[in-house]
Amino acid sequence: MDETEFWEIVDTTREAAEGDPEDHADLLVERLLRLDPDSVLDFARHFEARYNRAYIWDLWGAAAVLLGGASDDAFDYFRCWLIGQGREVFEGAVHDPDSLAELLEEFDEDIDGDGEELGYAADEAYEQLTGVVAPDLGIAPQTAEPAGTPFDFDDDAALARRFPRLWERFGEP
Repeated sequence: MDETEFWEIVDTTREAAEGDPEDHADLLVERLLRLDPDSVLDFARHFEARYNRAYIWDLWGAAAVLLGGASDDAFDYFRCWLIGQGREVFEGAVHDPDSLAELLEEFDEDIDGDGEELGYAADEAYEQLTGVVAPDLGIAPQTAEPAGTPFDFDDDAALARRFPRLWERFGEP
């Protein structure tokens, strides 16, 4: 599976789910079940590589603005959700997290930003196809610390300075 096919699967299942992250995960599992186990593992590798690539302090800060705070787990689920938004949103956010202000048409913190189930979709599909747990994917684990420079996510003024467009649109009043 190449990168284009990976993103096509992400996009078609997201569109069919009409943006609902839980429905998206269910549809993604259904779609992956139509592939052979090796292709499901390829999908998982693409997903995991992007998940690790998004482990960036500035992206975590953007998640904190959108979600009104972001714990370790919340940021993990946010990265899964971000991948689920497709290539344009994902790549734009990784390159410039503040660009999420323009890349996202809307954001409802009650349903958006939490793609935990998307992160398990390939594992679930693989297990359903084979009856066994997916093997190690053979890719490097994420780094111990996010890339970039850490900063205080509880400092609203710092968040507003660092992400002016995102803060203006989604920040705390």
